[in-house]
Amino acid sequence: MNDVPPRLVTVGVIASELGVSVDRISRILRTRTHIKPQAYAGNTRLFDNAAIAQVQYEVNLIDARHAARRCHHG
Repeated sequence: MNDVPPRLVTVGVIASELGVSVDRISRILRTRTHIKPQAYAGNTRLFDNAAIAQVQYEVNLIDARHAARRCHHG
């Protein structure tokens, strides 16, 4: 049995780890309702590694779409 508690992080930690703004992470979490917190500490949402990976995917997807638009218009 694993006695190590799960790693849960805040929106701010996700933003820091992914190198993007807290506002951008908040917007992604607000619009991608399938990414859900694993727990709450008061009003603070806490996310696990799976949620971080999903957010990273969304950041990459958005960046790729923006880059593709710049290539077609530039």
